[in-house]
Amino acid sequence: MTMEHARAAGTTRKPKVVFVLGATATGKSKLAVAIAKRFDGEVVNADKIQVHDGAPVITNKVTEEEMAGVPHHLLGVLPADAEFTAEDFRREAGRAVARVLAAGRLPVVAGGSNTYIEELVDGDNGAFRERHDALFVWTDAEPEVLDWYVALRVDDMVARGLVDEARAAFEPSRDDYTRGVRRAIGLPEMHGYLLAEREGAAGEEELAALLARAVGEIKENTCRLARAQARKIRRLSGLEGWDVRRVDVTPVFACMKDGGGAASHQETWQKLVWEPCQEMVRSFLEAPAAAVPAPAFVRRVDEDSGSEAVGVAVKV
Repeated sequence: MTMEHARAAGTTRKPKVVFVLGATATGKSKLAVAIAKRFDGEVVNADKIQVHDGAPVITNKVTEEEMAGVPHHLLGVLPADAEFTAEDFRREAGRAVARVLAAGRLPVVAGGSNTYIEELVDGDNGAFRERHDALFVWTDAEPEVLDWYVALRVDDMVARGLVDEARAAFEPSRDDYTRGVRRAIGLPEMHGYLLAEREGAAGEEELAALLARAVGEIKENTCRLARAQARKIRRLSGLEGWDVRRVDVTPVFACMKDGGGAASHQETWQKLVWEPCQEMVRSFLEAPAAAVPAPAFVRRVDEDSGSEAVGVAVKV
């Protein structure tokens, strides 16, 4: 490679990628779809559970209707019991982002598996960060208000078939919930109830109590997960190179809690979440992108012949 080529490579601009971060139930999917529709993008799923097939209610997979025609990648593409590590995600998500960019569209990476997102961005010696310009939008809510909404959402999941879905996946002799989709909150908590139901010894009142206890545990564990996710994002926001913009979605849930109807809820989301996010992403996309760093050249001298050679320094 000539130095002229090296200089040309140094002027290449980084393609832009938008990430939507947030604890569970904070509206990441809705925002990601809205961003993708507005800015001609496609969504790359970053939820390590939703990448597996099965249990759409328990895992809160975005529905076809909610996708609104926006292509989604890495959603329900693996067998239910397949292993999928953070390193696997880095590889597959990187390929998905590359495909979206090759199509001339905006990749919108959205999900709550923050360890996996960190691996994508900072893993492999920060290769992704070196090649891309990234904006991180964080949907966050006050814990007490989010707890209220989580409980409401779990009740809705029960109404939409959570119990039947767990029953269909239930295996009495298998109490290992550490692999694939079985890690999802909602499956292990239902084990005791479904086992008692299968054995047939418990009466109706006992079964009802077991089910109520299981649903309560789902709510508690989901709230606990949400707090852990928020702590992780807060840590990421303090790292060098993480341009994290917090968007407070608390008023949206507060509106629902206070009895605001669907129209009022949507109006609050539009004004306090979507409009600021739209402007945030627009400014990010219109700002000049950083240049892709040119390869670092080093001069080496062969100890035997004394000849010199110029090569590219490899990051290890």
